[in-house]
Amino acid sequence: MPELINPIPLWEAEVPGYASAQPALRPSLKPFLFPGKQPRAAVIVFPGGGYLTKAPHEAEPVAVWLNEIGLTAFVLDYRVYPYRHPFPMLDGLRAVRLVRAQASAFNLDSDRIGILGFSAGGHLASTLGTHYTLGDPLSRDPVERVSSRPDAMVLCYPVITFFEHRHQDCMESLIGTEPPEELRQSLSNELHVNQHTPPTFLFHTANDQSVLVENSLLFSAALSQHQVPFELHIFSEGQHGVGLAKDDPFLGSWTQLCATWFKKIGFL
Repeated sequence: MPELINPIPLWEAEVPGYASAQPALRPSLKPFLFPGKQPRAAVIVFPGGGYLTKAPHEAEPVAVWLNEIGLTAFVLDYRVYPYRHPFPMLDGLRAVRLVRAQASAFNLDSDRIGILGFSAGGHLASTLGTHYTLGDPLSRDPVERVSSRPDAMVLCYPVITFFEHRHQDCMESLIGTEPPEELRQSLSNELHVNQHTPPTFLFHTANDQSVLVENSLLFSAALSQHQVPFELHIFSEGQHGVGLAKDDPFLGSWTQLCATWFKKIGFL
């Protein structure tokens, strides 16, 4: 059984932008630690919800599944509207740094820290995978000295772009109703893939009417262009937001495919 402990605040002291929205939220990580003596790989889960909320079925049940296949998991309670960019991104970057900085305390391998996001959480995950920094060695905060680069990404029916195939409500929640072109470009993550982007697993359905499949196609094309290892699975049918899809043997097979992929990249 996984070891369950209380949520951990991302910042012990002042939270960047804490008072910029009401009600104010202190972002935190809920750990689901895998027992045992050997250091494990870890995956941080970002539930979807259009940057308005966080879907419960894409949170703790996903962490439990990750435990079942042999991974330590964390669920990130990140800030959403009325908080706007850059605060969700700052929460995600801090989460990766915090898990890596405290890897020994969590019995983790600091070189195997992955992220997994659904829908808007997939946008957040792909933002981290393309906008990470390697840390500030001069920072007084030891967490800020380590890299925020994830070692692997799993993107489930993700929002990727804020251009032609965008999810309008998601974009408006994050950057407003009339965001400047430069900001839209900055957060259209297919435009920021390079050879250092982490290996990626993508899952989408062809008839997703909420987040169009073109989002995953754009990102996978960018990964291919830069020779980043990736695996893309597009199912012919399925509604948006299926999560683990345990009640659907067809869509639910994505978790088996993903577990196999984790083995391929050395996370299991």
